[in-house]
Amino acid sequence: MGFLNQLQLETERLILMVLNESFADLILDYYKRNDKFLQEWEAKKEPEFYTIRYHREALHKELSKINDGDTFRVWLFKKDEALSKTIGSIGLNNIVHGAFLSCHLGYKLDHTEINQGYMTEALKKVIEFAFTKLGLHRIEANILPRNARSMRVVEKLGFYNEGLAKNYLRINGKWQDHIHMVLLNEAME
Repeated sequence: MGFLNQLQLETERLILMVLNESFADLILDYYKRNDKFLQEWEAKKEPEFYTIRYHREALHKELSKINDGDTFRVWLFKKDEALSKTIGSIGLNNIVHGAFLSCHLGYKLDHTEINQGYMTEALKKVIEFAFTKLGLHRIEANILPRNARSMRVVEKLGFYNEGLAKNYLRINGKWQDHIHMVLLNEAME
C-alpha cells in the first residue's frame, strides 16, 4: 500500500491529498482557524495539539498507518487556492481486512466553507476510492444526533441508519450518543 502515501484525488473543485509531515504548518493553521467550531464535534484537545511538532509527528505516524493499510486520510484543498490552505479532511479509520472489509468514516470542514457542497463532492470521490481501490465492503459513520448538516451529507450519499449507539464517543469532554450510519458496497453483494 506504499503508493497511498503519495496519492492525490481530484473532483471538479477540489484536490484531495495524503499529506506528509512537511504540511504540518497547514494542518496546524486549519485547526487554529476552526478551534471553536470543532469543539462541539470533537474530543477535547490538549495544548500540545496546537504545535507544529505535534502535527509533524501525527502526520508521520499517520503515513505509517496508511502504508500498513490501517487508515486512509486525505486533506481537502480548493483547486483555485493552489495548496495554500486546507479546508478539511476525510479519514477512513480502523480499516479491517479479511472477512469484514470495513472502516469508520470521519470528516471535517472549515467553518467558512460549509453549505457549499464541498464535503459531499469530496466524500463521493473517497467512497469511490474506498470501494474500488481499497476493496472495502462497508463504511460506517457515527454522527451526533444534533449534527443535522452531517446527517444530510451522508443521507445524500446513500448511507442508511442502523440505530443509536448510546454513549458512543467522548466529545468535548462528555460521553455522547451517536447515530450509526452505514453505506455498503453494492458491487460486492
